[in-house]
Amino acid sequence: MSSRPQDLPAVKTLLEYLRIPSVHPNVIYDGCVEFIKRQADDMELKSRVIELVKGKPVVVITWPGTDPDLPSILLNSHMDVVPVYEEHWTYPPFSAHIDEKGDIYARGAQDMKGVAIQQMEAVRRLKKEGIKLKRTVHLCYVPDEETGSKEGMRVFSESQEFKDLNVGLALDESVPSPTDRIIAFNAERTPWHILITCKSTPGHGAMLDSGTAGEKGGVQANVLPESLSAVFDIRITPKFSHEEFENMIKIWCSEAGEGVTYEFLQWNPQGDETPLDDKYWPALNAAANEL
Repeated sequence: MSSRPQDLPAVKTLLEYLRIPSVHPNVIYDGCVEFIKRQADDMELKSRVIELVKGKPVVVITWPGTDPDLPSILLNSHMDVVPVYEEHWTYPPFSAHIDEKGDIYARGAQDMKGVAIQQMEAVRRLKKEGIKLKRTVHLCYVPDEETGSKEGMRVFSESQEFKDLNVGLALDESVPSPTDRIIAFNAERTPWHILITCKSTPGHGAMLDSGTAGEKGGVQANVLPESLSAVFDIRITPKFSHEEFENMIKIWCSEAGEGVTYEFLQWNPQGDETPLDDKYWPALNAAANEL
C-alpha cells in the first residue's frame, strides 16, 4: 500500500475538488455540482440541486436517519473561493500540488473545500462501516459565500426547501486543524464591509490645506482629490453590540470632519450563540474530547 498522501482515497477526492476553479468573479458552479452529485452516487445517497437564483445552485446530499422525524444535522460548506494573484503563487492555484512534505497548494484548501471533504468523508466512512444514526444528516454545498451569501445560503435559508430539511443543528465553516487538536466554536463573528468616503475641495499635493479630503484620509502625490475612500472588512465579536459598534463609526466620521460618510457594502445581523447547555453542544463537546 502506498504511503504517499496523494494516493489515499480521501486525499484524491480533495485534490479533485480543489482542481475545480470555482473562483470569483463570475463563478461557474457546474464542475462543483457534477463532482458533488458523483460523490453522492458513490455513497449511494440521494442528492438534489436547488436553484433559487439562476446560476447559483445549492446541492444537498441526504443521509437518512433511523428516526427521520427528529430535527436533522446540517453540515454546511461553500463551493466558491476568492480570487487569486497567480503570479505570486509557488504552484498554480488550481493544480492542487502536493510537495515532498505533503503540503497541498491550492486555493480553497482551507476556505473551505478541505472542510467540505472532511464532512463528506466522515459520512462516507460511517455509512461504509454500517453505522446508522438516529438523525438525518444533510451535506449542504452553497454558492457565493465569499460575496456575502445574498444569493446563496441567505435566500436558501428563507426558502421552503430549507424549512423542509427540519434542521436542529448546523455546523458551518471553521478551519482544518494542523494538529490532532479539534477546534470547535459555538458562535460566529459577524462580517461587515464598510466603505468610508471623505469628500472635500481638491487641492495641490504640495499644499496640504485645511479641510481637504487628503487631510482627512491621506495625501496623494501632486494632487489632492476631491474624494478619498477606503473599504474595511470588519469581523465583530459575538459579545459586542452591533448598535454600539455602528455608533462608534458614526462618531469617528463626525470627528473626522464635514463630508466624511460611511455606507455598508455588506451588513449582517447579530447572530446568536449556541448555548453551552443546549442538547447538541454537550454531545458535540463530549465526542470531540473522546477523539
